[in-house]
Amino acid sequence: MPVLYARIPEDRVAVVIGTGGATRRGIARATGADVQVDAEEGEVRVSAPDDQPEAAMRARDIVLAIGRGFSPERAQRLLKDDTYLQVLDIKFTTGHRDKAGLRRIRSRVIGRAGRARARIEELSGCSVSVYGSTVALIGKDDQLDRGVRAVEMLLKGSEHSTVFHLLASLRRSAAVDAATMPADEDGEA
Repeated sequence: MPVLYARIPEDRVAVVIGTGGATRRGIARATGADVQVDAEEGEVRVSAPDDQPEAAMRARDIVLAIGRGFSPERAQRLLKDDTYLQVLDIKFTTGHRDKAGLRRIRSRVIGRAGRARARIEELSGCSVSVYGSTVALIGKDDQLDRGVRAVEMLLKGSEHSTVFHLLASLRRSAAVDAATMPADEDGEA
């Protein structure tokens, strides 16, 4: 029986559990894994039957996403095949360790009234959450590539307009590639 552990921030434990345990039970039901939360320590234990190790990994990723600031509904996106969670540490990327610098850098990713984050989501296809000293993204491989690139550029000081133009260009390029991709034997692109 595969067993995985995750530690989540204290202020996100209640979100993982949900009202009356509803969120925890929903994750277990959707993935087929057993999810146990230690509310005191913020530790989550996820186990699944031997023949379903991917169930434990999906449940753990959903828990980690909620712990990184995603709502349980947005974290459910991880139930889809080929959809992954990636977490970037702002401190590691920028080297800023002071609170004022960290706040300023986080603000660049979020933008005024959340517009920069929303624009990154729109142009990359990723879901984005800024929590503590991390930026978490949920998406498919190509979406994550675009989203991570955009976030890293913003963290390193690139202008918002430059980042958004690049994202729009990458999205157009991906759409052209998808449209010109030859069909396989099943007739699917």
